[in-house]
Amino acid sequence: MTEFLAVEGGTIAYEVAGSGPLVVLAHGMGDSRSAYRALVPPLVAAGYRVASVDLRGCGESSTDWPAWSRTAIAGDLLAVVRHLGGPAVLVGHSISGGAATIAAALEPSLITAVVELAPFTRKQSVRLGDLRVKRFRRGMLRLLGTGVLGSVPLWRSYLDVAYPGAKPADWPERIGRIDALLREPGRMKALQGMGRSAPTDAGERLADVRCPVLVVMGTLDPDWADPGAEGSAIVDALPSGLGRLEMIEGAGHYPHDQFPGQVAALVLAHLRSTPSGAARA
Repeated sequence: MTEFLAVEGGTIAYEVAGSGPLVVLAHGMGDSRSAYRALVPPLVAAGYRVASVDLRGCGESSTDWPAWSRTAIAGDLLAVVRHLGGPAVLVGHSISGGAATIAAALEPSLITAVVELAPFTRKQSVRLGDLRVKRFRRGMLRLLGTGVLGSVPLWRSYLDVAYPGAKPADWPERIGRIDALLREPGRMKALQGMGRSAPTDAGERLADVRCPVLVVMGTLDPDWADPGAEGSAIVDALPSGLGRLEMIEGAGHYPHDQFPGQVAALVLAHLRSTPSGAARA
């Protein structure tokens, strides 16, 4: 059942399943909370209360917002945590990985642990050698084209690259849902706004995080020429001992959708290693 929370600037849609310690799931740009449809059941079965959130401008959340930055998204996520009675573990994908970093730095008493899935959490730069990596070149051309032209077909083409190899069993329904949402008024504008927002605000807060952070990257993620190097750089920028990197072999930019079993196992191990995140029996 969809619930709605009014925050400054608009309304955030979310749904809650299960009972126990709170875990909040935040998706990437151009998507909706259904991105976590395969991750919610194992978390609930393990004894967690799971809130899946539609980012501002996405899914069933309202579309007219003054800002699309990671800092703005972090404020929305913190509002959801407060509303649901935190503290919480934040799981963020792509742009939401950076937002989770900011939220943890801003409210350490509300965020007990963070999981960043293929996160954009640092200032990005492209070197000449990066363009020699075919998957990176293909992904970037499609991302840039989507951002400039606001093209739904180009975004679908990017997703085909971002899901290398086997697609989820419900891929036709998944891609059809994304296509339909992005054709609703204001949804593509949200994607474009998030795409233009630089992750520097998140990078500046990495050193301020005080809770454990798990970074999960796919070895074939087209958003970076070297996904492992990006994940390691995030861990290195965190306070010593707080961060850990896990690589999912064969995964692209959506490891939680391509390999939900592996990601669920990593997330649950991370939660159980956090004293306040241990599920009740």
